[in-house]
Amino acid sequence: MNETSDVSKNQLRYYVYILRSYQDHGFYIGFTTDLKSRLTLHAKGQVTATKFRVPLKLIFYEYFINKADAKARERFLKSGYGRQQLKAFLKRTLL
Repeated sequence: MNETSDVSKNQLRYYVYILRSYQDHGFYIGFTTDLKSRLTLHAKGQVTATKFRVPLKLIFYEYFINKADAKARERFLKSGYGRQQLKAFLKRTLL
């Protein structure tokens, strides 16, 4: 195995993800380092922000190798302009 593979294996990934509520059709935009576990917590109603909005569906995610970049992306998507762009690039998903 080369050095690059070893480094990337141990490197944290930072996920920005978007859930859509089947109940109110709204979005939840979140950030995590363990997407699978976080989605399980959402599904079980163990995340305060979404526990009354289940069931939820993962409709989009991105991963970053830099935490600051991921947090900046999350903030952008939560902004007014970010939400507009989100709706534009997911328009077919949201039908």
